[in-house]
Amino acid sequence: MTSAAPAAPALLHPHRWAMLAGVWVIYGSFGLLSSAMAPLVKLIIAELGLSQAAMGSILGAWPLVYVVTAIPLGALLDRIGLRRGLLLCAAVMGVSGLLRAVSYDYAMLFFAVAVFGFGAPLVSIGAPKLIAQWFGGKERGFAMGIYMSGPSVGGMLSLSLTYAVLMPLFDNDWHLVMLTYALVIFAAGGLWWVIASHQEVRARERHEAAAPKTPQLSVFLALLKMRAVQILLLTGLGSFFFSHGLNNWLPAILQDHGMSAARAGFWASVPVLVGIASALTIPRLAIPSRRLWILAVLYIAAGFSAFLLHSSAEPALFGGLFLQGATRQTMMTIAMLILMETRGVDPRHMGAAGGLFFSAAEIGGVLGPLSIGWLADVTGGFDAALSFLVGVAAFLFLLLIPLRAEMRKRAAA
Repeated sequence: MTSAAPAAPALLHPHRWAMLAGVWVIYGSFGLLSSAMAPLVKLIIAELGLSQAAMGSILGAWPLVYVVTAIPLGALLDRIGLRRGLLLCAAVMGVSGLLRAVSYDYAMLFFAVAVFGFGAPLVSIGAPKLIAQWFGGKERGFAMGIYMSGPSVGGMLSLSLTYAVLMPLFDNDWHLVMLTYALVIFAAGGLWWVIASHQEVRARERHEAAAPKTPQLSVFLALLKMRAVQILLLTGLGSFFFSHGLNNWLPAILQDHGMSAARAGFWASVPVLVGIASALTIPRLAIPSRRLWILAVLYIAAGFSAFLLHSSAEPALFGGLFLQGATRQTMMTIAMLILMETRGVDPRHMGAAGGLFFSAAEIGGVLGPLSIGWLADVTGGFDAALSFLVGVAAFLFLLLIPLRAEMRKRAAA
């Protein structure tokens, strides 16, 4: 595996901002559909006659598929390029939405949601690959922050529009809501295809196609042998364990403090709003010399967010929610910036590197909610689970010690 390739001429091309807008729309569509069923859970359970456990398995179907598909889809993305890869992503996510719209029993709905996992990794992996190819220097962190805001905006639109606008519009038929979201995703894919058909994009695509190809197995083995990559995979797993675990159980934790369901839902939106602002600001400050220090501060802040959520006092709860919002996306963003600029990780192989990273991360994304739910059942509350999350944040902080040593070693070499 070669060292990082020199910047391509496209780095100076203004079309890179259009490319960023295109990937933002695709990632926003990801957030739109991945959050679409949350407001409809009780309605779907009642209509289809499902148990809560069955509904939980449906909601968890796509992350389980994601764990398995992220690595091969990352390799596929390196082969077919961003233009075709993100179009395929939009097509598969749109099909998932269509299948949800025609689902009338458990098996159909489970399959429909699982299909989402065959497309979602392409944008999770493709977005940082696009940043690595089209942006450099100080712009890279800012561009990362912009695209990371996409899922949050999509999720907020889904949560706010589903019951307030679309359900009344469609006479409370959730199938038509899913159909609407599917059509939005197909439109996003069409917009991406128009943007990505620019001559500069095609020229880069031809350049990559003509470059000598390294066997994918060799790429993966070379990446896995790098100690820095190994540590970053652990940070991804731990970060998703923390953020997915806390995000999924946050309303229940707030209700455990005596809030009503409606009030808990309102308070749970605080991290989403803060997360959008932090995604647009913190990565921009993360120049290479600061990244490990910023990541250390984020891990400390994440630990404090879980600690503050032990309290029933509203100022402490608000502080915990604010810190959670500031860290929930930026931890992963900074880790991805470090990965894409690690010596030995070729930008041409960011699909493979991103596949490894998000496959490991999504394992944490599955284990986090399961572990918190299990601890809450065993202990009769969320105190033990929150304390465990503080420990996870401390573990992530300690991982920075060997990561710093490894990065210094590679820089010296």
